[in-house]
Amino acid sequence: MSVIEEGAKKSGILWLALDRPRLAWHTWHDGAIYVVTGGGEQELPGLAGSERVEVTLRSKDNGGRLVVFDASVEVVDQAAHAEAVAALAKDRLNAADGAGLTERWAAGSQVVRLTPRTPAA
Repeated sequence: MSVIEEGAKKSGILWLALDRPRLAWHTWHDGAIYVVTGGGEQELPGLAGSERVEVTLRSKDNGGRLVVFDASVEVVDQAAHAEAVAALAKDRLNAADGAGLTERWAAGSQVVRLTPRTPAA
């Protein structure tokens, strides 16, 4: 297991380098990090229109920086990525509308897949 996968699985939050460092909750699923933005969820301005983003994962043990890496950004079709969306919804804490959460996301939010980029050899 890579340090990125391990860090993403152990901690439910990360930082994204957008207009400023933005704290975001996320889910690790099938080799990538998934986040949701907009529609009453966390606002991550500019993420959906980006090709890449710098991601910082923290250590669950001490809260310090564990790893920083670049990730490719892709807005996903929520129906086609239903398993990932379900995992993301499961990890969403304190949602007022837990039963209708994924429907609300489909109507007004974007689910974004962040795939760690491997450095050029």
